[in-house]
This record gives sequence, structure tokens and C-alpha cells, in this order.
Amino acid sequence: MGSSTLSRELHELRGSLLRRRWFLRECGVGLAGIAAHCLLSESARADARDASNDPRDATRVLAPRPPHFAAKARRVIYMFNAGGPSQLELYDHKPELTKRNGQLPPAELLHGYRAAFINPNSALLGPKYKFQPHGKCGMELSELLPHTAEIADRICLVRSLQTDAVNHAPAQILMNTGSSQFGRPSFGAWTLYGLGSESADLPGFVVLTSAKGTSGGASNYGAGFLPTAYGGIPFRGAGDPVLYLSNPRGIDEQAQRASLETLRRLNEQTLRELADPETAARIQNYEMAYRLQTSAPELMDLSQESRETLDLYGVKDPKEASYARNCLLARRLIERGVRFVQLFHEAWDQHGNLAADVKKNAGDTDRASAALVKDLQQRGLLNDTLVIWSGEFGRTPMVQGGNDGRDHHNRCYSIWLAGGGIRAGHVHGETDELGFNVAAGLVHVHDLNATLLHALGLDHTRLTFRFQGRDYRLTDVHGKIVQEILA
Repeated sequence: MGSSTLSRELHELRGSLLRRRWFLRECGVGLAGIAAHCLLSESARADARDASNDPRDATRVLAPRPPHFAAKARRVIYMFNAGGPSQLELYDHKPELTKRNGQLPPAELLHGYRAAFINPNSALLGPKYKFQPHGKCGMELSELLPHTAEIADRICLVRSLQTDAVNHAPAQILMNTGSSQFGRPSFGAWTLYGLGSESADLPGFVVLTSAKGTSGGASNYGAGFLPTAYGGIPFRGAGDPVLYLSNPRGIDEQAQRASLETLRRLNEQTLRELADPETAARIQNYEMAYRLQTSAPELMDLSQESRETLDLYGVKDPKEASYARNCLLARRLIERGVRFVQLFHEAWDQHGNLAADVKKNAGDTDRASAALVKDLQQRGLLNDTLVIWSGEFGRTPMVQGGNDGRDHHNRCYSIWLAGGGIRAGHVHGETDELGFNVAAGLVHVHDLNATLLHALGLDHTRLTFRFQGRDYRLTDVHGKIVQEILA
């Protein structure tokens, strides 16, 4: 082969390589871009909604979107009373347990059972407080809940909830994300992903904490593998509602705006090149933080509320952080278009000192929880607001800590729901005579989440996001709608 022929072939080979490199680099941002494009295209095809309404569209991160079907509820307030509230002292009346106080549980009841900490063969512990029926529906509630008793005809009490996890962090994360492992999107994030936000000046998902917050931490309200714009934003009870909201010394509004505009131009350039939803979320976060400097202080200023309203919730000092204040703030948030508000209050872990601590916790939360439902109804907001009161599991019928405590119990516990799409004045499910197992109407956590999404007009089997090669959803591969608790 002559040198001229070899040279010509090498030149042609180099040209071919250059053309291929140019194509792979420029047409789809390289191999990674082609792969991403294929994945997004596949995901978009899998989504039952029109692609132009796909919430992964970088230009529509938090834009409002229609539900899959006509919805009863448009927004959510989730009062998460973490720690494992004792259903046996609050919601599930067990006279037989009172009769058998101090006796050992039947051996057949404990077959294959393991408690979190105690020997399952511990003595039975009778309920510490009395129950009586309330409302036209005759719902039996503890004497510790006089204010919840006043809304008995407006709530749905579920006594047959069941979960898989038996310790706080895994159970909380399972309740809120559908998985006991870290890294999954929360119920609030899925709701924003499905419906977007109606608030221009506040985040679509706001988190308020009192007591200790939660053992599961930010995983309970995070975005997981969804774009970060869908995650919950914690608001603080004192100082700036959001950290670093105020400008540092020497930075005035003009300088701040100029900085934001520069950042926006740079991010928009990256967005045009990569179409990465995380870049869109970054733009959204900067702009939201700027608007929050005005909207957040106005939101947190309860001086606008009447003394009658403050008394309804039990807010003694409008500036003092408390569960009651957070319940009132939740109403103010949804009035301003916030889609999802979640309150976290971890104080219910009574391994000992059960009678005194449950009484205190009920005193701290009962009035405000019921006031929220009353206030929403008075303002015409309850019909399209889904209200949830829940913990992550319940407590054992057996004693722990001498004669005044209960261990974690995941086989059955109680929660209540109210508002959009929920059957009012109804008790769903029942437990056995000792409050150990579900006897009828079992509702698994996955079933609950499927039902809550249904009330929001979202099909839990269609609300999916493709990640690491497969479609994920809040209910994973489980979940059935509990029609009996729907209106």
C-alpha cells in the first residue's frame, strides 16, 4: 500500500471519527444526553397524561396540573403525631382489656410475635382512661379528647391501620414515603409532583414542627429522587421562618436583585443546554426565597387573627412556637394556595409514665387539632381540604416499665381523617377484644396512601416516576383503595 493511499485512508478515518464525535457531543449533549433523552421519552410514554403536561418539564416544575380524575380534595393538612400514640388510651375502647388487667395474654395470641423491646409474655395492661360515645354517630372516644369529641360527626376514625415497621424512624419513613428505607419521595412530594402548586409566593409543601420533630428526620418530607422542588420546606417557629431569609449586612434589595438576575441568566443557560429539572428547581428556589422575604413574615404574623380564633386553637402567645400555633398557621398556609402542609409533633413515646404523659400530650394537641377542622368548616375550606391525624404505629396491650408503659405495636393502631372525599361520622375497622390484632377492615399503610391519593384525584398506579430503570410510586407495588372510608 502506497503512502498516499495510507494517508488518504487515515484522513478519511480521522474525518469519520470527528464527525461521530461532533454528532455525539452536539446532538443530544453526548452519550449521556442520548441516554437521558431515551429514559425521559420512555417515562413520558409511560405517563398517562399528555406529555405537554408532564411535571418533569423543566419549564413547569411547580405549575398547577389537573388530577387524573375529578377530585374531592385539592390540598392536604397532615398532623403527624409521631412517637406512637396509644390507641388504647385515646381511640380504641377495650373493656375486656380492663377486665384482664394484670393477667398474662393468651399463648395463642403471641405465636410468632416479637415486640420491639419487651418480652411479649408481659402482663396485660388495662386502659388508663374512660371512654364514652359522642355525636350522632356514637363514636367512642377517650375522656382525654373532649375537643375531638365535638367533631365526631365530621371525622372518620380508622381503628384498623397496620404497618410493617416496629421502630420509630423506619415506621415514620414507611408511613410518609411508602418505604422504610431512606431515599424515597414523601407523600407531600408525590402530591406536588402530581398536582403542582397554586401559590406564587410560598412553597407548595411546607413543614411545621413542634416538640421534637421526628426520628425519621427530613426523609419524612423530602423529595427523594423527584426533583428537589417537590420536597417540603421547613418553617421555623422563631426568628426568620426560613433560615438565611434575611439579607446579610451590606446587601440591599437592589444588590440582591442584581445578584439573582445574574444567577438566573447562568442557570437558564445551563437549563437550555441540559434540560435538567434540578436546574429548573434551582431557579425556582432562588426566586421563591426572594418572594418569601415578603410573604413569610406576613404569614407568620398572627396579630391579624381575632382573639376568638386564637382562643379556639388554644394559642396563648401568638409569637410562641407551639402545636396550636402550627395548626393555625396550617390554615393560613392553605388559604394562600399552599398545596400540602405537614405538622410533626413527636411526643407520644410512652414506654413509661403512660397515664401522665398521654394526658399531657392530649392536652397539648386535642384542642388545636379539633379547632383546625372546625375553623376550616366555618371558612368553607373543609370540603376540599384533606385533613389527617396520625402517628407511625400504636402501643401494645401488654405493660412495659413496671406498671405504667406500653411498647411499640405495629399490628393495629388508630388514626382519623376529615374533609375532602372522606366519609364523616364513621368508624372503620375493629380490633380484637384485647386490641392486639385487626379483627375486621384491615387497612395497611399502602392502602391508606392509595386512598388519600384517590381523594386528591390521583390514581396511585399511574402516579409514577422512572428512576434507575423502573417506575416507582408512593405505594410501590401494593395498595388498594378503601372505599368504605370515602364519601
